[in-house]
Amino acid sequence: MKILQSVKKIPGGLMVVPLLLGAIINTFFGNSVWPVFDGTFTTYLWKSGAMPILAVFIFCNATTIDFKRAGVTVYKGVVITCVKVLLGIIIGIICGKLFGEKGFLGLSTLAIVGALANSNGGLYAALAGEYGDATDVGAVSILSINDGPFFTMVALGAAGVAKIPLSVLIGCIVPVIVGCILGNLDEDIRKFCEPGATMLIPFFAFPLGAGLNIINLIKAGGPGIILGVSCTLITGLGGYLVYKLLKMDHPEVGAAIGTTAGNAAATPAAVAAVDATLLAVSEAATAQITAAIIVTAVFCPILVTYLHKVEEKKRAK
Repeated sequence: MKILQSVKKIPGGLMVVPLLLGAIINTFFGNSVWPVFDGTFTTYLWKSGAMPILAVFIFCNATTIDFKRAGVTVYKGVVITCVKVLLGIIIGIICGKLFGEKGFLGLSTLAIVGALANSNGGLYAALAGEYGDATDVGAVSILSINDGPFFTMVALGAAGVAKIPLSVLIGCIVPVIVGCILGNLDEDIRKFCEPGATMLIPFFAFPLGAGLNIINLIKAGGPGIILGVSCTLITGLGGYLVYKLLKMDHPEVGAAIGTTAGNAAATPAAVAAVDATLLAVSEAATAQITAAIIVTAVFCPILVTYLHKVEEKKRAK
């Protein structure tokens, strides 16, 4: 059976297929399956192991970064982070000024900012690994800064603005730095780790999916789907266009920020805890952001794959 080849034919298949399988199993069998295997290799591999595996993936990619191009990694990370966060904040502020906290089309301003300003680092890294180079993947260490409710709070002007601990920022960058150093000190280490830059993608994709519930997509209804599609089109195309303007080698990778982070679903509750006036819309915003997480996880790889084909045709001329 040509399972792997079939998966690769699907846009972003190495990431999307395992992610959807994880979401399906978690949605319909999660309550009966995961408790049985709690604390075993089964749950570590397919339920709770996404972050450690993703960390190894980032490290393996970092070993392939040439010191001479390390500055490019930081540069790309700053660019895509600014594009993602600024678009989310600007659109959120505009919606807030025009429509208030209730938003429009059934979408609250809280949901809009929460979805647009946060990106799925794991999905970005997978797409960057598939269509970009090591400097694109390494940029995830900077992109990770937009995780959590910080920028949402800034955009909404909530009292008691949170700040990202310095230890978190350092923790995101250390694997990239160490991997980069080792890969440059020893060519054998670089060659040894290089396969991990692709092989590990399905292994962290499945547990990422196992943290999602497809039923929440149904609960969110049309507004949640609209939010997800809008997030991919607005921030994804925004990243792509900026990369094109800056003449990046792989501009299609800029569109890989057109996602919503898995932890963004917790943003409404965190913000409402600071600003009690948002309690009324926080529950609906949570469902809508959850829907956006699922929709962007499917839609963004399709967009990036399409743009990759467009760029490949241009490069072939």
